[in-house]
Amino acid sequence: MGLDNPDTLYFHSYLRDDAEYVVSGRRGTPPRKPTTDLSFQILNGDYSPIDVPDSLAAFDDRAFDVDPSDGTFEIRFGPSAHERERNYFRLPKGSAMLVVREVYSDWETEQRGTIRIRRAGNEGKAPPPLTHDRIAKRYGVAGKILLSRLKTFIAFPEWFYLKLPVNTLTEPRLTPGGLASQYSSVGHYDLDAEQAMIVTVPAAKDAPYQGIQLGSMWYISLDYINHQTSLTAAQAHVDPDGMMRFVISEHDAGHPNWLETLGHRRGYVQLRWQRLSRPLTKQDGPEVEIVPIDRAPKLEHGYSAGDYRARISARQTAVAQRMLG
Repeated sequence: MGLDNPDTLYFHSYLRDDAEYVVSGRRGTPPRKPTTDLSFQILNGDYSPIDVPDSLAAFDDRAFDVDPSDGTFEIRFGPSAHERERNYFRLPKGSAMLVVREVYSDWETEQRGTIRIRRAGNEGKAPPPLTHDRIAKRYGVAGKILLSRLKTFIAFPEWFYLKLPVNTLTEPRLTPGGLASQYSSVGHYDLDAEQAMIVTVPAAKDAPYQGIQLGSMWYISLDYINHQTSLTAAQAHVDPDGMMRFVISEHDAGHPNWLETLGHRRGYVQLRWQRLSRPLTKQDGPEVEIVPIDRAPKLEHGYSAGDYRARISARQTAVAQRMLG
């Protein structure tokens, strides 16, 4: 919801802070490697047009034990304080939602895992039969949530993007209300058909996940299945100097790191780094230049239309596998 990361599968469940929950699953299936990151976040509410919920806790799978033989895990969330139990996480007062993110860096080789949640103590019990009033209430709540989300994610970029100078990107910073190990850099672009934004950023050796994506002014991710509107460090071309140079433009600039604006003269740019073990600095962040498209960087040995079609075909296959896996 709201500029979803093309490299991420999102899951969420509403919680009660006085109940206990069991979350279990598997971190991918050998011989393919698991996804790059599996992270958990506890929020004290839902997103609204006037507020972002507070993050009460955030951690990734380095914080609990995963069986090294088959990648299975089981963790518990509850109101008790089990300080000595590594796989038990206390639900702070006001806990209302658990958000789980599973993140891909290499779409073609990383294997989606499994994850499920159950409320402890309800095993073998059926919920009470549905009534007309209960069904009506659920539809009413769903309608309110839909309208609230639409308003929220139109207001959201006003808070974090549109107050920044156009055609610039921020230094890497901890994502507001986000994950403990995630930094982001954000901005918004305004380009005519003959201009390109060149984003130059170091390929971070100590960030297992690093990615860039484009979004529309509706704060919706551009079509990342049939077009190249996002790239991870694993997918991107890295120059000999260790830098990645992304070319954001309407027309093909002849570079493998071309990001298509798809007719959106204005839009959002988001860079993310995840699973970090150190703070990022300005030197880790992006530099931006606006140039005529015929001055955009190109590879010495060229980049053909056939190369581009092969990339799109691989994206289509990888997303289909991810969503159906």
